[in-house]
Amino acid sequence: MSDLMSKPRLRWACRRGMLELDVLLAPFVEEGYDALSLADKQVFERLLACDDPDLFAWFMGHAKSDDADLQRLIGVILDRVRV
Repeated sequence: MSDLMSKPRLRWACRRGMLELDVLLAPFVEEGYDALSLADKQVFERLLACDDPDLFAWFMGHAKSDDADLQRLIGVILDRVRV
């Protein structure tokens, strides 16, 4: 059995201090999280543990994470919201 967060805890963790992050992360948990591999679910939980200013910079393209797995998952999340 894995030690992944439950869906309600993930939803709560996606409620950030910035609306820009909320509108990216919360829908991803509802619509994309279940399709992730176990490894990517673990990466997503690591992403949620990051500070809001870092997340904002990464998602808005002002900076890149030094962690390649985090940066790849950010791309996956952004691809889901691009039209």
